[in-house]
Amino acid sequence: MPEEGAAVPGLSGSSEERGAGAREGSALRRPDRGVRGVVPPGGTSKRILVAKPGLDGHDRGAKIVARTLRDAGFEVIFTGIRAKTEAIVTTAVQEDVAVVGLSILSGAHVALTAKVVEGLRAAGAGDIPVIVGGTIPAGDVTRLMAAGARAVFPTGTPLDDVVAGVRAITLEAP
Repeated sequence: MPEEGAAVPGLSGSSEERGAGAREGSALRRPDRGVRGVVPPGGTSKRILVAKPGLDGHDRGAKIVARTLRDAGFEVIFTGIRAKTEAIVTTAVQEDVAVVGLSILSGAHVALTAKVVEGLRAAGAGDIPVIVGGTIPAGDVTRLMAAGARAVFPTGTPLDDVVAGVRAITLEAP
């Protein structure tokens, strides 16, 4: 696994220049960078925040999902690893995102999801849907939904299903 900011095929760039995991000229970008996304035919690009909350340092899956969503016409903002829930909420509000996607492999998915949902509500942005992906045991899906997740995509979910789910949620969003 490459270090943060190391070259990853199709997602290279130094964290000093473009943010780790960002590629120049793409819609995959860090919150502090100004690269804009691809607008799908006949519509506007919806912003999706892909975040890695907590202490989990594995980001390959999140980058694959981010790139897939970008290629499907979404503008994707990637926080990088170990994002604090407060920073996720702040970025979601400042960037006016349509959806917050949490990628969690650490086992703390219910607590982290609840914290982000509560933070969005406290910030007056409770209408921003939160989706969760990663290592999610089947028994925790109901708990995540009760915590405020709009959708859950466990490891192994086909990427086409993720795109379809995100697209459906963004069509519901104002």
